[in-house]
Amino acid sequence: MMTPDTPEKMVVLGKVSSVYGVKGWLKIYSYTEPMDRILEYTEWMLNLNGRWTPVEIDKGRSHGKGMVAHIAGCDDRDQARQYCGAEIGVPEEELPELPDGEYYWYELEGLAVETTAGIKLGKVDHLMSAGASNDVLVVKGDADSFDRQQRLIPYVPDVYVQDIDLEAGRILVEWDPEF
Repeated sequence: MMTPDTPEKMVVLGKVSSVYGVKGWLKIYSYTEPMDRILEYTEWMLNLNGRWTPVEIDKGRSHGKGMVAHIAGCDDRDQARQYCGAEIGVPEEELPELPDGEYYWYELEGLAVETTAGIKLGKVDHLMSAGASNDVLVVKGDADSFDRQQRLIPYVPDVYVQDIDLEAGRILVEWDPEF
């Protein structure tokens, strides 16, 4: 639910997983790559009970395999607990512009996936990182697709991913539907 002063399109960059320590710090699960890029945004919108609420991040750092951050004015564990489970978002217009041919994951989610032979495979449900290699499109079959199977298609442009057309809402892939 958006408030009148909330931007139209929010992009989720992570979530608050739990409290950290006794001075109001929070453990953060970042979806950004690299993960500490989330700290480049000093103003976050937190989705609390369906409402986007602005907060100012005054401190943050990497911690172990994750991140910790501190919200300005939130100085104790009990106060910080209210933010646990909240999605962290920023207005779409605050994201840096990408070079031609590069996309944010959220732009690909929901796009129809079709083979170069015209066979519909379903829609991109989400993407996942495969570590040092490539990202992977998780494509779920639907009523309009070849079958209802879920497919994991490596996101490798010019090998498997032949074309992305955001306006048409379609990704064209070189992929065997039997695989």
